[in-house]
Amino acid sequence: MVSRADRSRFAEWWWTVDKFLLAGFVGLMLGGVILSLAGSPAVAERLGYDSFHFVKRHLLFFFPALAVLVGTSFLTPRQVRRVALVVLVVSILCMMATLFIGIEVKGARRWFNIFGLSIQASEFMKPAFIVIVAWLFSENARRTDVPGNLFALILLGIAVSLLIAEPDFGQTMLITIAWGAMFFMAGLPWIWIAGLAAAAVGGVFAAYVALPHVAGRIDRFLTPGTGDTFQVDTALESIVRGGWLGRGPGEGTVKRILPDAHTDFIFAVAAEEFGIILCICLVMVFALVILRGLSDSLKSDDGFVRLASAGLVCLFGVQSFINMAVNLHLMPAKGMTLPFISYGGSSMIAVAFGMGLLLALTRRGREPRRIVAKLASPIADASAATVA
Repeated sequence: MVSRADRSRFAEWWWTVDKFLLAGFVGLMLGGVILSLAGSPAVAERLGYDSFHFVKRHLLFFFPALAVLVGTSFLTPRQVRRVALVVLVVSILCMMATLFIGIEVKGARRWFNIFGLSIQASEFMKPAFIVIVAWLFSENARRTDVPGNLFALILLGIAVSLLIAEPDFGQTMLITIAWGAMFFMAGLPWIWIAGLAAAAVGGVFAAYVALPHVAGRIDRFLTPGTGDTFQVDTALESIVRGGWLGRGPGEGTVKRILPDAHTDFIFAVAAEEFGIILCICLVMVFALVILRGLSDSLKSDDGFVRLASAGLVCLFGVQSFINMAVNLHLMPAKGMTLPFISYGGSSMIAVAFGMGLLLALTRRGREPRRIVAKLASPIADASAATVA
């Protein structure tokens, strides 16, 4: 048990971090390990690997991700900005390099190899992007001589351009939604919001007209008979077969023919083996974590902390919603993981980094304790002088 009288850094962290959020994130990570045991063996066998190949790799990334989550939560808001800036610059440079030296998978260059590991730089760019954009918006509101809104718009253009070049339209939509949410929360004029909303709609229409890949996904969603909908149809079949209580751990059969059962469609595997009730519980955990994060962000008087924490929660929540919605055929297919649940080293560590930043920004009681300590020091000195 950590005493409140303890003034060590760990004690200060323990009494100021949001334990509800921390427990929620760790619980989701543990749930990811369990669902990896359910969804990945069939995929590994189909690809010619050992049955527990992906399970072992998932566990290999679990502990570094946990360390990143906890370690990042020790940062102060100023350190959060500095770390995010470094990560953003490095990620953008890596994304540029990936376009030339990256690994091509299904026509996209999103990964590059380093020491035998595949790294997706765009995953690390997202939380860093959110923090820096929040800082730009807050500086624009605090200082009229700083064109923070303009810089935030330019930064969005850079990020979107690199993502489209890969191409990765799912991540493009994700960071655009998160950026738009922070833009709205920054209290900017409605005319700006309407103009940017119209630009976003125009961008989607242009992508539909100019890019066959995007048009194909939208057409298959609206009129399934126009193309291959095997993955989505199989995922729906998996959910239906599971029923309310599921077929039991390891008893799922549809996952054996579902190509991305361990990544994009892990939610469908969970439904088949553990039932719709467990999926509802999983949705509730995500919802409670998101609501808690938004509630914490509203309690801050610092504009940067409020925007950054709300933006990170939005990023986490929208990504979770998109993954589940695709599994339920509520929106066109996206290559997007379910945070902390799906297999993927870059995704898990990057999400842990982003949620560690959220924990760092939403810590409470740090400043009052420092003020008390500073006030106590002169009083102690005065008392000592009186005694002398």
